Amino acid sequence: MENFVQDVFKHLENYYYSIVDLTPKFILAVVVILVSWFLATRIGLFAGNRLKARMHDRLLATFIARLIKSVLIIIGVLFMFKIIGLDGVAQSMLAGAGISAFVIGFALKDIGENFLAGILLAFKRPFSIGDIIESNGVKGEVINLNLRDTEVKSDSKIIYIPNALLIKNTLINYNSEGFLLQTFTVGLEYGSDYTRAIELVKEVLGNSEEVTEKDHENSAVITDVIAGGIIQLNVRYWVKTASTIQNSECRSKIIAAVLKKLKENEFVLK
Repeated sequence: MENFVQDVFKHLENYYYSIVDLTPKFILAVVVILVSWFLATRIGLFAGNRLKARMHDRLLATFIARLIKSVLIIIGVLFMFKIIGLDGVAQSMLAGAGISAFVIGFALKDIGENFLAGILLAFKRPFSIGDIIESNGVKGEVINLNLRDTEVKSDSKIIYIPNALLIKNTLINYNSEGFLLQTFTVGLEYGSDYTRAIELVKEVLGNSEEVTEKDHENSAVITDVIAGGIIQLNVRYWVKTASTIQNSECRSKIIAAVLKKLKENEFVLK
């Protein structure tokens, strides 16, 4: 019994000395990862500011800066493994990248897929910050592109769309070289002077400061007849996205002006 107790105390003593021996390494490893995170964040911010100043595409500049930050953090993690004596783990992560990628590909398929899709979106650039896009039933203004998802602002809500969905599904960009397409439909009574109604709508569009006709064709056309003999007049026009007026406010202003003009000319609206 006495020998058993001595063996237990001996093992505990060995564990104690092992912990004491590893403690400085753990502290140093924690310091390294914290410094790596700090440096990666600062370098990422610096790179982002420099790239935004030199590149016209703010979206791509932001994405590259975040990619640089992620790579630096990964390097810091590898150094941490080396300090605490887990060289084999670090070497396995590098030497076995192919196998790891194959295994992780199944375990984290969605994350990897969205990451690669983010890279494609950043370089293909189907949209820019501030563009109005529609995809997967969501329509709104692009405010950010992350490594995993794209942030879209819609009706004061921030919606995160996985990047892979934007690559796989139909993506509509309503902006064209700084211009945004807006549409709405007006119902007219059957038998109205449709030609005159179209002329009045075009007159309102022509008098609006927000509406542009440069390189874009604004239109007002009859598109359909629905139940009850209501004629649908579809109005399409382009506005500058750099306008000081919000897009929703601009659309509301133009709709109000069109309805007022038609009522003043004794058109019956449905």
